[in-house]
Amino acid sequence: MPASQKIAIVGAGPVGSLAALYAAQRGYDVEVFELRPDLRDPGTVPLNFTRSINLAVSERGITAMRNAGRPDLLQHVMSATIPMRGRMIHGVGATGELYEQSQDYDTHGRTIYAIDRGGLNKRLLDVLDTLPNVKLRFNHKLTGADFRTNRAWFEVKDQPGNAAGRPKEIEVDFDLMIGADGAHSAVRYHMMKFSRMDYQQEYIDTLWCEFYLAPKEGEELQGSEHGKFRISPNHLHIWPGKDFMFIAIPSDDGSFTCTLFLPSKEIGELEANPSSVPSFFDQHFPGVTSLIPPADLIASFTANPHLPLISVKCKPYHHGSSGVIIGDAAHAMVPFYGQGMNTGMEDVRILFSILDKHAHLDENNDPDSDDKAASFVLQRARALAEYSTVRAPDAHAINDLALQNYVEMRASVLSARYRLRKYLEEAASVWLPSLGWQTRYARVSFSNEGYADIIRKTERQGQILVRTFLGLLLSPVAVGGVAFGYRVWKALRAYSALQKAGWR
Repeated sequence: MPASQKIAIVGAGPVGSLAALYAAQRGYDVEVFELRPDLRDPGTVPLNFTRSINLAVSERGITAMRNAGRPDLLQHVMSATIPMRGRMIHGVGATGELYEQSQDYDTHGRTIYAIDRGGLNKRLLDVLDTLPNVKLRFNHKLTGADFRTNRAWFEVKDQPGNAAGRPKEIEVDFDLMIGADGAHSAVRYHMMKFSRMDYQQEYIDTLWCEFYLAPKEGEELQGSEHGKFRISPNHLHIWPGKDFMFIAIPSDDGSFTCTLFLPSKEIGELEANPSSVPSFFDQHFPGVTSLIPPADLIASFTANPHLPLISVKCKPYHHGSSGVIIGDAAHAMVPFYGQGMNTGMEDVRILFSILDKHAHLDENNDPDSDDKAASFVLQRARALAEYSTVRAPDAHAINDLALQNYVEMRASVLSARYRLRKYLEEAASVWLPSLGWQTRYARVSFSNEGYADIIRKTERQGQILVRTFLGLLLSPVAVGGVAFGYRVWKALRAYSALQKAGWR
């Protein structure tokens, strides 16, 4: 490539940092521009004024990091993670006793991994700091971009401005700008002035608020079942409330980052009377007040912001050869499948694999081209167009799955039908592996299959399950078969009746 090839990346979060690493490994000159101060500084305030929901790293993110060209990266990142083998459902039975019910994610023992967002970001930025062709520019706010002339303008917030008090502004040239600057992306905003981009955003009627479950200390550690953790560290804990929920995700210091997801009406009622927060938790999330003192619940609810959840879909993701958006900038999603960051990291892997493919094709087709610069522009334009074409359907699919999974987490996990289907699909994956049968969750979290393909496959599986089950119930082949179907039907009826009576 020409020596002047430069990639400007806007956004230094996990996705933008990984994109910078991929670009640097291919010899580009890389500049990363971040609105906030150095994200490794403990004093840097996140854009939403909270630590944010802990991240779950799964196969797509792991594969993207594994293919970044740095053999040490994956071990460096994963050393600070905690494996979560499944969900732990919390509730209260008919007798008033608290219960915990583990629901493993995978019958083959595969796990997802909890990690603190700040810790992951720090590890990625530390790697970038060692690379001579990467420059990190913090406190730089994108104020304009021209994707025809490949120029961008940034306000430098930590440098003296002009006499009118405006921050200093700089102009930056680039060959390719990658926008990894989140759901309210400035890159996307400026790109939409040049591309006919379809754009859709949706806020769901749910707000979220962060809480903190402290680790055990001192005498509490004596005889502790989970060491410094107050509850199992190897689960994502859920208190389902049917229309809302409370979750807890472990951190490696023994604490849990907890999140309340609640419709705006109920949030408003609690805001009007914060002292009622503990009683609300006792009613809907039994056992939480024994883990987090009521005074701490009130303090967190009062001090921490109550933030919206946004879902963004758009296409295309690029303009010509000069701009492309990835991660939340392209497809912000609600957090209920734990795939937001994983999908963003997968974006990076797929984007650069397509760029590599087109570079290789051009080298083979025209190795002696006199105008190398024009050739690189053409190949990049083709690559970005292909990226938009192949990536948008999968990104839209996982956006939809994330919305659907909120219903599963807050309500379906309690239903007999959900658990029966999960059991049957997992049994088929064990006893009939040649059929390639897997649950939707396993396909999403433990593979790199396209999300759109996963939806098609699992919908087909569901149809087969229904037909097979009805066939067992109605088959006249043998009395024994009918009797078996009748017994299954009676068992399900009894199970459903017990559930309605409060048995879990």
